[in-house]
Amino acid sequence: MSTSSISISPARVSSAMLVTAGVLAGTGGLAGALLAAAGHLHPVAVATYRLLAGGLCAVTAVAAAGHLRHLRAHPVRLLVLGALLAECQAAYQVSIAQISVSLATLITTGSMPVFVAAVTTYRARRLPEGRALVAIAGSVAGLALLCGGPAGVDAWHAAAGVVMALLAGAGFAALALFAERPVPGQGAITSAALLVGGVLLAPFGLAFGMAVSLTGHVVALVGFLGVVPTALAYAAFFLGVRHAGATAAALATVLEPLTATLLSVAFHGERLTMAGIGGALLIAGALVLYYAPGRRTLMR
Repeated sequence: MSTSSISISPARVSSAMLVTAGVLAGTGGLAGALLAAAGHLHPVAVATYRLLAGGLCAVTAVAAAGHLRHLRAHPVRLLVLGALLAECQAAYQVSIAQISVSLATLITTGSMPVFVAAVTTYRARRLPEGRALVAIAGSVAGLALLCGGPAGVDAWHAAAGVVMALLAGAGFAALALFAERPVPGQGAITSAALLVGGVLLAPFGLAFGMAVSLTGHVVALVGFLGVVPTALAYAAFFLGVRHAGATAAALATVLEPLTATLLSVAFHGERLTMAGIGGALLIAGALVLYYAPGRRTLMR
């Protein structure tokens, strides 16, 4: 392997950005659940607060950099991204309310590589390369072990939670595929799309009730939810997906449920079984396999 092949490349930087995005996004489920409990909010209202707060932070940063001019060139892309973000976040927060933080995150993220692989296979009229197939299979198998069964949840709520998590996973897969072909000013468009998504979701959030007591705890949760797992995580995700590809993005985001599960175990009273530990190891192995040095190409 030549020196140039070991040097930091755009693909490797993109992979690092995707890993960062997965870890940051993994804090969102628990933060959203804590906000719902502290503010007595419906999950759709929580999703609305998340997108509005994150969008305002992101758009402020983009405006300060003087990049808002890109928005006028791609109004359809802006609207589509905003609508997908609204659908993803609403479905994800509803799923959390029906089952649990870790299980909703696991199903959402575990289904994403399956949706992405199906679409990319249909487009290319061929199966992904062997390494990508093994990594996808390993990550999905690990997520299946982590999911287990939603103990203590009745059948109706469990089914509703799983369906909503799958809808969220499909939406996130669509986001990854849509952003795989970037346009000039992609960062600015994505940042504004967070705000657009919040605005699109606002009528539904208001219908469920968004009034909260402005205590320091609630304000801190809204701020954290908007900045860390939303503005920063999405910025890292859409920057990373430009050179790593949608399949790499799907695999990297399995770090989100790992982070969510560990935080839920530590701060939300959820327990990780031996099967869950085995699943976490499978996911870690899949990531190492996919990003190990020596890969000649990235899945497109």
